[in-house]
Amino acid sequence: MSDGDREERRPRRWQRLALVIGGLALLATSPWWGPRVLAEMSFFRLRRVQVVGARYVHADTIVALLGVDTTRSIWDETGELAARVRTHPQVSDVDIARRVPGTLVVTVTERVPVAFVPSARGLEPLDAAGRVLPIDPSRVNVDLPVLARRDTAVLRLLGELREQAPQLYGRVSAARRAGRGEILLELGAVSVRAMDDVSVERLSDILPVEADLARRQARAIELDLRYRDQVIARVQ
Repeated sequence: MSDGDREERRPRRWQRLALVIGGLALLATSPWWGPRVLAEMSFFRLRRVQVVGARYVHADTIVALLGVDTTRSIWDETGELAARVRTHPQVSDVDIARRVPGTLVVTVTERVPVAFVPSARGLEPLDAAGRVLPIDPSRVNVDLPVLARRDTAVLRLLGELREQAPQLYGRVSAARRAGRGEILLELGAVSVRAMDDVSVERLSDILPVEADLARRQARAIELDLRYRDQVIARVQ
């Protein structure tokens, strides 16, 4: 075969490959009959499940909930599979995507723990809504503030703090009620008093105050946010 023949065949191969890929894409985007046709092709049998976003729940647990094997096609319906994964109390949502030729990508959104609360079974991790999450602290490294009891207002605040100001949340070691309508947050050696409806923005007002005290070589032992537009510092 001459070099000219080889050069002539090369673009033809790419053209055929492009036609095959285009045909598969057309089938995959067809309303209903395309995926049914693809599901009958052994080329698309399930070979691998990739779990994304799982930190507190083990990926093997998610795969077990799916209950799939290599007889399944990636083009089979995934709604039932997603419903199975959502039954896990740690999972708030799930998305299942296909990666040709034989992979399902399962992306889970977990319920996030924001605090430990004591119980007869020991410290239990709770999310911002007050749900007990099935996380074993002996198996998963979880560093959370400790609440004296389950308190929806404090849990909500910790959830907002974790989401909006993670560095500040990371300093909270404990939280509790400190009187009617008031809460007390322990940030290491500093206590922060506030009303129980305090916002994350208002809590962040302590940061410039701490920075100013540090410049003056002073350290607060308590910061009081109970008075509007003021941060009262009690220094050591």
